[in-house]
Amino acid sequence: MRSIAEKHRRIAAPVGTAGLPSDAEGQKKTGKAGRALGFVLGQLKSRIVLVIAIVAAAATCFFVPPDAAYAGYFDLDTLSCLFCTLAVVSALKIRSFFEWLAGKIVTAFGNMRRVSFALVFVTYFGSMIMANDMALVTFLPLGWFVLSSCGKEKNTAFVFVMQNIAANLGGMLTPFGNPQNLYLYSHYSIPAGEFFAIMAIPFAVAFVLIAATCMFVKPDPVKLETPPVAAPPVWRMIVYFALFALSVMIVFGVFPFWIALVVVTLALLVLEPRCFAHVDYGLLLTFCAFFVFSGNLARIPAIRAGLGALVGASPLLVGTASCQVISNVPSAVLLSNFTADYRHLLIAVNIGGLGTPVASLASLITLGEYRRRRPGTTARYLGLFSLINFSYLAVLIGSGFLTDLIFA
Repeated sequence: MRSIAEKHRRIAAPVGTAGLPSDAEGQKKTGKAGRALGFVLGQLKSRIVLVIAIVAAAATCFFVPPDAAYAGYFDLDTLSCLFCTLAVVSALKIRSFFEWLAGKIVTAFGNMRRVSFALVFVTYFGSMIMANDMALVTFLPLGWFVLSSCGKEKNTAFVFVMQNIAANLGGMLTPFGNPQNLYLYSHYSIPAGEFFAIMAIPFAVAFVLIAATCMFVKPDPVKLETPPVAAPPVWRMIVYFALFALSVMIVFGVFPFWIALVVVTLALLVLEPRCFAHVDYGLLLTFCAFFVFSGNLARIPAIRAGLGALVGASPLLVGTASCQVISNVPSAVLLSNFTADYRHLLIAVNIGGLGTPVASLASLITLGEYRRRRPGTTARYLGLFSLINFSYLAVLIGSGFLTDLIFA
């Protein structure tokens, strides 16, 4: 009787229940689809800056259809330097160089205020040598390892914001400190002495602002909360830093970009092939999308006409405002066609890197690194970023007008 009843139940059951109930099978398929969708959404969320850059670039393509001029948008020197630097930094990470150096910094400086000073000003002076983007690619990971090694991850937003500001403002004093400086220095044939005189007051004001802000960090004692890391092999570090220097030399035009690209790639393929799996290719794509976006904006007649009418009134104010929308390097290239007042334009495209995250590609690098290190706290970071950046920008705009006293 039991076997007959069971037989009837099996006959009455819906098709597909043999061995696996149909609702469970559907739930399994739905679960896979949900996990796949969650993975895709997670990837998009973690790469929100890249997504925005691609959408913005695609939108401008409707106004400027793709043509041969697009090839001129891409700064191959910058992209090559960025790729090589990212690869070398990845190799240094694999060898735990930053963890080792972070431990040395925590031990040497002893409290959070001094540690913050060290991280911010190594970025500030580093940007004078290797330009702002490369300084951040190098020193943001160091900042994170220092904070995490002493249990001060809650300070990440402040330290990253200040490192970002230091990178944007540190290179303003020299013609080679920022990419826009190199362009304007060459475009207007500015005498070196005059260049230093133009940037002296904004540079001094920026130094004081950064130092004063870091003083607000409480001098809480810090100590290592992670086991000390053994020093990496000396010979390997010497080779990697030589490759890093070779990468940075691309910015200065010491040799064609492809030479460094080939040498660095081949050397790391032999010494540290794993590093290429850790390169942030999303950042490279973000730069490419941003080049398309800014390049297309410069070719839209209405935008060019509007800027031409405005820039004559105040290159300093219009230049600073332009940076907030299309970044500082494209603004320097675009606005140099409409004014001979290189003094105010030079100041504008340097201090204009402050403000919105779009105002400088360096700021996009910092935002992406912060999102990766501290997911779920981006709103707090952006609030602090906006507060400090726009406060500094207001003060530095005022200092920009003070240069008129020097050249009166």
